[in-house]
Amino acid sequence: MKTIASSLLLLTLSTSLQAAKPNVLFLFADDHTYEAVRAFGHTDIDTPNLDRLAARGTTFTRAYNMGSWSGAVCVASRTMLVTGRSVWDANKVYNKTNTEREAGVLWPQLMQKAGYKTYMTGKWHIQTDAAKCFDVVKDVRAGMPKTVPTAYNRPIADQTDAWSPFDKSLGGFWEGGTHWSEVVRDDTLGFLADAKLQEKPFFIYAAFNAPHDPRQAPKEFIDKYPLSRIAMPQNFLPEYPYKDDIGCSHSLRDENLAPMPRTELSVKTHRQEYYALISHMDAQIGRILDALDASGQAENTWIFFTADHGLAIGHHGLFGKQNMYDHSVRVPFLVAGPGVAKGAKNDSAIYLQDVMATALDLAGAEKPKHVFYNSLRPLLNGGQKQSNYESVYGAYLELQRAVTHDGWKLIAYPKAKVMRLYHLAEDPQEMTDLAAKPEHAAMKKSLFERLVKLSAEMGDRVDLAKVFAE
Repeated sequence: MKTIASSLLLLTLSTSLQAAKPNVLFLFADDHTYEAVRAFGHTDIDTPNLDRLAARGTTFTRAYNMGSWSGAVCVASRTMLVTGRSVWDANKVYNKTNTEREAGVLWPQLMQKAGYKTYMTGKWHIQTDAAKCFDVVKDVRAGMPKTVPTAYNRPIADQTDAWSPFDKSLGGFWEGGTHWSEVVRDDTLGFLADAKLQEKPFFIYAAFNAPHDPRQAPKEFIDKYPLSRIAMPQNFLPEYPYKDDIGCSHSLRDENLAPMPRTELSVKTHRQEYYALISHMDAQIGRILDALDASGQAENTWIFFTADHGLAIGHHGLFGKQNMYDHSVRVPFLVAGPGVAKGAKNDSAIYLQDVMATALDLAGAEKPKHVFYNSLRPLLNGGQKQSNYESVYGAYLELQRAVTHDGWKLIAYPKAKVMRLYHLAEDPQEMTDLAAKPEHAAMKKSLFERLVKLSAEMGDRVDLAKVFAE
């Protein structure tokens, strides 16, 4: 009888500890630049539910993606996210993600080991089977919806635009009969209903393909954004001067979406469709937040919203994410949960992949030694005032490198043998290159030395000191 009583007590304690662990709802967008949220002062766009989430929690205003070894930046970003490895370390295991899975060290597997029931829907884009990583998986999507030739090199003035974002016959987000953002919504609502019946806490990984192109949304969302409402980027250029040497020629798929040189018509049209797709995704997030509140689980749930990287769409004459400017390396990052300050902003530099380490911290799981990223909890509870990262490192292929430090950014182009220097604190749109100014030579030298040091620490395959000494 004593043995039975002891077993029951242990079971009760175990169940109690499980129940005390918070749920984690991770909402993940694709190609969503940091500025495209109305709550951040971007009045061109309507995002009432992301605004609601920002009011409900804390916004990290300087969240970065570290870069990519691939033109598909999302592949690198998501591999870093799920493995916890920094960019060049993640590159080493990219084609060995099955080995990582078999070792049980991927993010969802670590959450499982910590006692969570895990769910996944939407874009995965990792080189291993999602169904073998989560308990419940629905509607796993590829890197992007299928597109058609008429979606590219458009619109051109005085020519009929054959593309329509609400023409369901073009497939893409409409493939299958229900818009993919709505499928993620429906799957997540189902997960929440199932999770309510479980004793275990839940971890939901809900990954939208939106607002990646082809940027398709229902007509009522397109109609919210007449071209007269769309402002041109302050740092608009018809053509970026180093585009070919940095891997952003017109032949790059992302850059081929609009004519080059860029025009006001093309930039405004693509931004119209981008904003509409974001607003449509925002509406689905609203339904998810409503369901969470109605479920009675909201008080014990941490909600994270971020994206894998940003996007240019006309900034600096670029359209894609394959560059080191803030519009493409910075993302929105919203956190709401028990004890998180409401309506607050935190300007500490973070990497978006810090969400993985944060979730492990919340789960009471030990962070594996190979995980580069850090929990944000100390920054959220006031116990830590400064960023975990003295400087932010950025890389794209062998063609671009960057370091952001103390309000300054240095961008280095190894092939072009060019460096660009921006004082972000005074020039947040990165419009004035100070690299050739004699009065900033010391800053340029200091940042370059910092970038060389960071590159070595990251295991970078480019020897910047050697390249720029030649």
